[in-house]
Amino acid sequence: MRSGSSWSLARRILALQAVTLVVVLGGLLAAVLIDSEAETERATGERVAAIASTVAQSPDVIDAVTADYPPGQDITGASAVMQPFATAVGASTDADFVVIMTPQGTRYTHPDPTQIGGTYLGSRDAALAGQVGIETYTGTLGPSVRAIAPVYDHNGQIVALAAVGVTVTHVDEISRQRVGWLLLIGLVALGVGFAGSLVIAQWVRRQTLGMGPRELARLFTYYNAVLASVHEGMVLLDGQGRISSVNAEGRRLLGLGDGAIGMAPVDAGLPEHLSTLMTEPGDLTDELVLSADRVLVLTRRPVAVRGAVVGAVVTLRDHTELDALTGELDRAQSFSEALRAQAHESANRLHTVISLIELGETEHALSFAVSEMQTAQRLADRVLDGVGNPALAALLLAKSAQGAERGIELIVRPGSFLPPDAAPDHELITIVGNLIDNAFDILATVPSAEGQRRVTVAPDLIGLTIQGAEGVGGGPPRPADEEDGIALDPPYVRIVVTDNGPGLTESQAQAVFTRGWSTKTARGPAGDRGLGLALVAQAVARCGGTVHAVPGPGARFVVGLPYRGTGRRTGAVELTEGATR
Repeated sequence: MRSGSSWSLARRILALQAVTLVVVLGGLLAAVLIDSEAETERATGERVAAIASTVAQSPDVIDAVTADYPPGQDITGASAVMQPFATAVGASTDADFVVIMTPQGTRYTHPDPTQIGGTYLGSRDAALAGQVGIETYTGTLGPSVRAIAPVYDHNGQIVALAAVGVTVTHVDEISRQRVGWLLLIGLVALGVGFAGSLVIAQWVRRQTLGMGPRELARLFTYYNAVLASVHEGMVLLDGQGRISSVNAEGRRLLGLGDGAIGMAPVDAGLPEHLSTLMTEPGDLTDELVLSADRVLVLTRRPVAVRGAVVGAVVTLRDHTELDALTGELDRAQSFSEALRAQAHESANRLHTVISLIELGETEHALSFAVSEMQTAQRLADRVLDGVGNPALAALLLAKSAQGAERGIELIVRPGSFLPPDAAPDHELITIVGNLIDNAFDILATVPSAEGQRRVTVAPDLIGLTIQGAEGVGGGPPRPADEEDGIALDPPYVRIVVTDNGPGLTESQAQAVFTRGWSTKTARGPAGDRGLGLALVAQAVARCGGTVHAVPGPGARFVVGLPYRGTGRRTGAVELTEGATR
């Protein structure tokens, strides 16, 4: 729970941005004010300098200071002419004073008439040197920004000086007006910034669900701990279906690396059907899917915040070992069914023999028993001698009994041979068992009246000579069949399972190993159908081999597996390198 005194992250951001805005705007205003005062003083100096130069160049001023006046009336005579002129210039230019004086500083004009005839207070050196001087000086009107310019007669001689000034009080009034505008602009900027900060804070609040920094840090710590501790694979998707996080188990199950973060599942290299299940909307519970080498159980739950879906959590459980155990159980059940079928057949034969004996047909009974025993022995010999792998041989015997009970004949092609070390037992059982079951399911839909239903299994070793196998199903090496389309270098194992059913179309042959494809009718959960052939493809891929279906009448499945045996004596059979493709 959040502490009552703990601020949310959004509130902290808002406060921080508000303080930052105030400090920044305050600093900017202070800098602008300082610069404004300096700029105002500089501008004022330039303005009074321009006015002073204009006054100094006025013909009225030049004529007034160079005119002939009665002796002793030079100052008063010139003042009478220039005082009204100076007053008018000051009023029109908003200058506080316009003073015209002799080169010695005696005033001809002044805003205060009592100061006429007095000495100008301020520096005259620049004007006497022929330049315009600008300074801030305290005179009779107080501190002022003033400029002084020389007045030349028609001969180019300095005959007077013209000074124009603006008091500092007047300059400060101008600065204060500017400060008011600057403060208004600053307040508007502060309001806009605060409003923007408020919008950002609201957005942050929505994104963080109102939690504070400590809560977020604690939540993130727990989040990492949970992801690392669960035994299931977990993949977190964002609202666009991209991978935002995946725990270690999920990386292991899916084979993902760090580069998968931020990518869509299909772009991260996951199979298309798995990516589709992970990104489709809605809930999924315990959906059985196949990756490249695993059987996974997938559960997907959307994540909603305030009614809006923002992502999804996908959990994955490794079903491979459980599937292997289920396969073992299925095989045990298959063997049990085979034994039950054989026991049933044996009981029928035994009852037949007993009945014949009771009827006095002793020779007939003996002939029948011997014939049945020889038939069973030939089947067992053909399977055991043609298949050197004991587990596969037992599977074929069991499937033969199952097929017989369903009215389907299972044939191991004469002359076939597969050594015991051709491929791992459990992979062979998965591949051959599911292919035979698929053939049985296909033929189960074919009416028995159309003829004998048959499934043929042809396991061969391509590219090695089989020595010592004559008479037990071995013989010369099997050549590679180009029509099989196996792109493996010899030696390799070829397993062909065919049936005399309706076969597959081109489109069916391409989709037959896809998860969910099935020839069965909709019995039981959909997840129980379309898995057998997908498991075949997965087992073949684990062995590094190839498998494909051949379209046309009679389904034909061709498996090619790299030969992993030693090529040396195994029991009574010796394998040496021989035929090539």
